[in-house]
Amino acid sequence: MAVSGFEGFEKRLELHFFGDDPAVIDMGLRQLEFESLEQVLHAVQCTVVSAVGNHYFDAYVLSESSLFVYPTKIIIKTCGTTQLLKSIRPLLHYAHHLGLTLCSCRYTRGSFIFPKAQPFPHTSFKEEVIYLEETLPSNLCYRKASVMPSKVPSHSWHVFTASNTNEAHMALTHPHIPDVLYTLEICMTELDRVLARKFFRRPNDNKTGDTAGKEMTEITGINDINPGALICDFAFDPCGYSMNGIIDGDRYSTIHVTPEDGFSYASFECVGSIYDDHDDVANVLKKVVQVFRPATMSVSTTCASHEVWTRVASALEPLGLKCRSCAMDEFPAAGSVVFQAFTARRK
Repeated sequence: MAVSGFEGFEKRLELHFFGDDPAVIDMGLRQLEFESLEQVLHAVQCTVVSAVGNHYFDAYVLSESSLFVYPTKIIIKTCGTTQLLKSIRPLLHYAHHLGLTLCSCRYTRGSFIFPKAQPFPHTSFKEEVIYLEETLPSNLCYRKASVMPSKVPSHSWHVFTASNTNEAHMALTHPHIPDVLYTLEICMTELDRVLARKFFRRPNDNKTGDTAGKEMTEITGINDINPGALICDFAFDPCGYSMNGIIDGDRYSTIHVTPEDGFSYASFECVGSIYDDHDDVANVLKKVVQVFRPATMSVSTTCASHEVWTRVASALEPLGLKCRSCAMDEFPAAGSVVFQAFTARRK
C-alpha cells in the first residue's frame, strides 16, 4: 500500500483497574516484568526506546509515542500504523494475574491524515468501536461512542468510553485526596516550517537518539514548558522527536513531533488539577504554541469539572489563534469532554 507520509495523529488508550488487596494496589501494574510490557507492545507493533520513573509511575518513550504505567492505570499512546487496540487483551490477561480488574476504559483519537493506510481494527471509527465492544469485559456496561466535529474539517475528535459504574470515575491513584484531574490532548498541524526544521537531525551527527533528543529539547524551548519536569527525550533518525516529562509526583506531560513538510504534526498532552494555579494552563499553552506555531490546532479537555476548558480559548486567542468551533459531550467514566478547534489568523 503506497503511503504518502508518516501518520502523526495518535490513538490513545487509558485503562483503569481496581484490586481488593491493598498490597496489590501499592505496586499493581508496575510489577509487570519488562518482557510482559514488550509482549503487549509487540501486539501493537512498537518498542520501548527510553524510560524514566519515579515513586508514582513509570514513563516509557516508544518507537511510536508513549506508555505510562501506574499501579492501577495504564495509558498507551501510539502513532503511525500501530494497532493500539490489540494491547487490550494481553493487558487484561496480565492484570488478571496481578489480581486487578478493569473498571474503565477511554479511547480517543483525532482524524487521521492518511486514513487509508491504517490497518485493522483502525480502518474506521466504526470498526474500532466494534472491536472495543467485543474485547472489553461485559462488566463495563456503561458505554458511549461519539465523533465530536469541528469547523476545521481535518480535525475531529473520536471518543469511546466504557465503565462499570455510571459515576464519573476519578483516578484511583490517591483515593484519599478528592482531587479533580483534567487531561489536555492537543493536536497541531501545519507547523511553522522554520521551527519544524529543528526536529531534523544533521546527517552523520554521531549522536545517539538520547543525546540528540536532549539537544532538541534545549534548542526548541521544550525544556521551558514545564521547567521543573524530569524529562526523558528521544530524537529519531532522520527526523522526529518524542518526550515524556514527569511533573510533581503523579503528573506527566508528553510531546511527539512529525516535522516533515506537507504532513507536519505535533501533539502535546498533560494532566493537571483544577486546584492548580489558574495561570498554569495559559502559561503551558502559550509555551507550546511558541515552540510549534501551528496554523491549525485542536484541544480536547477531559474533566469531571467544567472549570478548565474556558481557560483554553482565553489563553490561545491573544497568540493569534481564533476559536473556530467548540463541542461538548458527557461520557460515563470520563466526565465532560470539550473539543475546541483553532486556526491561525492570517496576517
